[in-house]
Amino acid sequence: MTVSDIGQLQADLTDKNPRIILKKALELFDNVAISFSGAEDVVLIDMALKLNKDIQVFSLDTGRLHPETYRFIEKVRKHYQIDIELLTPNRDNLDAFVKNKGLFSFYEEGHQECCGLRKVEPLKRKLANVDAWITGQRKDQSLDTRQNIPEVQLDLAFATEGHQLLKFNPLVNWNSGQVWDYIEAHQVPYNELHERGFVSIGCEPCTRAVLPNQHERAGRWWWESGAKKECGLHAVNLK
Repeated sequence: MTVSDIGQLQADLTDKNPRIILKKALELFDNVAISFSGAEDVVLIDMALKLNKDIQVFSLDTGRLHPETYRFIEKVRKHYQIDIELLTPNRDNLDAFVKNKGLFSFYEEGHQECCGLRKVEPLKRKLANVDAWITGQRKDQSLDTRQNIPEVQLDLAFATEGHQLLKFNPLVNWNSGQVWDYIEAHQVPYNELHERGFVSIGCEPCTRAVLPNQHERAGRWWWESGAKKECGLHAVNLK
């Protein structure tokens, strides 16, 4: 697919509803995978299964997730009767990192190195073997890093030599209220941590509940200053 083709595809999908964007992604690519971690992603799984029963779903098991998140992953697997591929960090690299810096170095040095080992590297391995991936990113999740996300984009951050990678963001124009309206209307499973004030949920040491009127990303890496709170999974947002 040429750059011009991708530009036309984006023009065709601009402001379209998530189902139309998902349908196009599944029509264009057989080897496409849904990235699953949070409430938005289960909404995508629910929509996608109504279009195609044979979908790929993967999730990042960093080894530091909340117990509730592991139960959530299993709940989704059973509810939809689907396989969920769990991606884990490279053991040798992670062992060396923990031996050298301990389990909580991110509180002093920032989260990027730990996220790189536990999230970015496993994702990179996975994306080298698909032609496109589908995410639950929304513009309103971050005013600093997600305001310009398109419905479809060429993902240069995770493409490899000779391997073109497209990224679809069907929920880009939805807000949190629309996500939860869908969850309620369609009885979609969700992480029980949401009932305890957690909005954006990552690893257990790096996530906490937010206060009323706080932005959802305030609960992620709260000890760090600055608003550009990304772990590297969506590196194209930080161009």
